[in-house]
Amino acid sequence: MRKSGMKRALLGAAIAALAMNAQAAQAASATGTATAKILRQITLTKTSDLQYATIISGATASTVTVSPAGAPNCGAGLTCTGTTTAANFDIQGTNNAVVLVGGDSSVTLNGSLGGSMTSTLTYSAASVTLTNGPGTTGGSFQVGGTLSVGANQASGDYSGTFNVTANYQ
Repeated sequence: MRKSGMKRALLGAAIAALAMNAQAAQAASATGTATAKILRQITLTKTSDLQYATIISGATASTVTVSPAGAPNCGAGLTCTGTTTAANFDIQGTNNAVVLVGGDSSVTLNGSLGGSMTSTLTYSAASVTLTNGPGTTGGSFQVGGTLSVGANQASGDYSGTFNVTANYQ
């Protein structure tokens, strides 16, 4: 091989080595992290029903309201007696987690002797933060409502069911 051919071969090898070093110098690596958060399954328990008490209907339609705090309001032309209560639901789950609550917006109450009435429902909160500490476990929410009583509403025992939900935010 001639000297000029040898020089070219050495120069080519040097250029190839520099190119490989440049590629190796540009290579980079990184690490990722895998995470998971586990929440306890939510349990939802009814501890009291929505109770409108005993209502004596009148000649005109009116309403009876039970607030989510359980406070009654008997409409004009009606007589209300007995105890009223808001429905109460207890929630168990992961401490400090926020739970969204909701459910049906109304319920139809059917009478044992015929007739029906509709109640719109009112929730005490849209969300509950669960706490676990001395004297407390989980959280709760209440459901009140406004019952539409017809003029001379048919007598009987009225009842209906409604659904509530609790889901982690």
